[in-house]
Amino acid sequence: MLSVHLENGTVSIREAPMPSRPKGFALLRLVAAGICNTDLELQRGYYGFSGTPGHEFVAEVAESDRPELVGKRVVGEINLGCGRCTWCLTRTRRHCPNRTVLGIKGHPGAFQEFFTLPESNLHSVPDSLPTRHAVFTEPLAAACEILDQAVIDRSQPVAVLGDGKLGLLIAMMLHAQGHSVELFGRHPGKLRIAAEAGVATRRADAVLPRSKYEWVVDATGNPKGLRLAVEMTQPRGVVILKSTVHGMVAIDTAPVIVDEITLLGSRCGRMEAALPLLESGVIPVEKMIAGEYHLRDAARAFERAAERGVLKILLRP
Repeated sequence: MLSVHLENGTVSIREAPMPSRPKGFALLRLVAAGICNTDLELQRGYYGFSGTPGHEFVAEVAESDRPELVGKRVVGEINLGCGRCTWCLTRTRRHCPNRTVLGIKGHPGAFQEFFTLPESNLHSVPDSLPTRHAVFTEPLAAACEILDQAVIDRSQPVAVLGDGKLGLLIAMMLHAQGHSVELFGRHPGKLRIAAEAGVATRRADAVLPRSKYEWVVDATGNPKGLRLAVEMTQPRGVVILKSTVHGMVAIDTAPVIVDEITLLGSRCGRMEAALPLLESGVIPVEKMIAGEYHLRDAARAFERAAERGVLKILLRP
């Protein structure tokens, strides 16, 4: 089978053996996958990654211990917990200290014709939801996680800093849930997508407001984003960190301490929250798709995904 391999910054294609299917796992046949900023950071050296990336996907269940799953289109949670620790048994597998992560840490990813995931990680895709849209389930779930972590009054405006793929999803999700949002970005075409969905947008190349917002989301994917987000946050406000950046991020902690600003890390979320939003059509993800490539053309797909201003690139088997 075809498999994308990432090592030392190079994207290549390999013929790989079919993966074995442990008990309790499903064998998945890739239908479509999305290249996200984390994949690009892995290419740049994040986590010292080597192997098959990919964690945003729609797949068809080829084999399973649960016959009702076979033939179904599914998306999947990317964290594989050990199933034995306190986190797995009483809290969430996302923070299992022994976890592996699909396409990121210790478990081969979705950028191949077949891969495996625990059956307990899978969520069926509604028949009415197109595959191209369902690919956005994992990143939209990450956006929805913000509202699982924080109680944000709808009367309080939220600033979202960064108009990339995740920043757009966060801004449009918050707007769809009735929140007042201001999205700051540098790309007119991207800002237009959010504006057409009803989000207030502002160019970030102007002077940014200082100490204005109680809630600021850093989705810049840039090491400078955290500093800017802190500057925009009012005393005792909250900065929600959504950027994954390869390397160290420098920040002056004095304003964080003096203004008693809370830094809230935010990662993966519940797919149960994302799938209804996608099915309803209130998040216009179709406008975020910039192109599709075959798996064998993954190197070119990664190049395209890394180009300035490009949003979601899909891979197909």
